[in-house]
Amino acid sequence: MPTEVGKLLIFLGVFLIVLGTLMVVLPRFDLPLGNLPGDIRIKKDNFEFYFPLMSSLLLSLLLTVVLNLILLLFRK
Repeated sequence: MPTEVGKLLIFLGVFLIVLGTLMVVLPRFDLPLGNLPGDIRIKKDNFEFYFPLMSSLLLSLLLTVVLNLILLLFRK
């Protein structure tokens, strides 16, 4: 049991390092996430609604592929 908790903490630490690195590096590339065709943006007089539908779908697809590749590597 303690080794499982240790592995989980190591995984969370690596995940946080990768996430932090991405948050620092990605703004430099000027990616159009959030401004893709298919993102819903409604602006009225005193109201603004924004739902990044296409950006969410693209990010979900990318994460699915990456996580499946990682799981495939660890199964061998």
